[in-house]
Amino acid sequence: MKIGKYDFDFDNNAYIMGILNVTPDSFSDGGKWNDVDCALFHTEKMIEEGADIIDVGGESTRPGYTQISDNEEIERVSPVIERIKKNFDVPVSLDTYKGAVAEAGINAGADLINDIWGLKYDDRMAQIIAQSNVACCLMHNRDNTDYKVFMDDVLSDLKETIEIALGAGISKDKIILDPGVGFAKSYEQNLEVINKCNRILELGYPVLLGTSRKSVIGIGTGRDKDNRVAGTVATTVIGYERGCRIFRVHDVAENFDSIKMASELLKL
Repeated sequence: MKIGKYDFDFDNNAYIMGILNVTPDSFSDGGKWNDVDCALFHTEKMIEEGADIIDVGGESTRPGYTQISDNEEIERVSPVIERIKKNFDVPVSLDTYKGAVAEAGINAGADLINDIWGLKYDDRMAQIIAQSNVACCLMHNRDNTDYKVFMDDVLSDLKETIEIALGAGISKDKIILDPGVGFAKSYEQNLEVINKCNRILELGYPVLLGTSRKSVIGIGTGRDKDNRVAGTVATTVIGYERGCRIFRVHDVAENFDSIKMASELLKL
């Protein structure tokens, strides 16, 4: 797969997506990187630690978040994307579910759109992605938790997302799927979707796993949001063994090393 000008070999390699929240209120690191210079400093650190993609987010989607306007989100993310592309040789992902924000981010240089609503929030999103020919990560999400058979329903929901994408003209080789850990799922369902994330590979697309510091880690370990690195690493190793090949994380070095070690073991 090409993400921007960069080649990604998901058959043979795994990759780290470093989280860069330029928000005042994200659940784990809100307010730390919402100044452009601080954002660039953190970007440089994540690249040095092994990040292959930088994921810029301008609106918190933590439980109970407050939605902001398109213009405010654009004002947060566009200058950061432009500066990252100017200063670093790295693909940039934009974490947004709003078409106008995606359009502005792509114009600023974003190589990938990371949509937590899997193209189901904004009717314009699929067309914008298709016309720009950028890559996209499409996450499982829904506005209810009325599952009948949980994993079957997750796959069915993702199939709907894929149909929207292909119907709009998004190339199959531009699509990544995300099981949506922490979104419209109970604690037990989050554990199940992590443990069975290999089933999403049945759909024929690379899979991104995003568990970093989330509540499922907190509940499972009893740790607060600032002490969930080890728990996150455990899910990364499980996800890698199951076939996930992109890992969206806050703590790049620890997760990079865990994938490297797991890959060595699995070669035997």
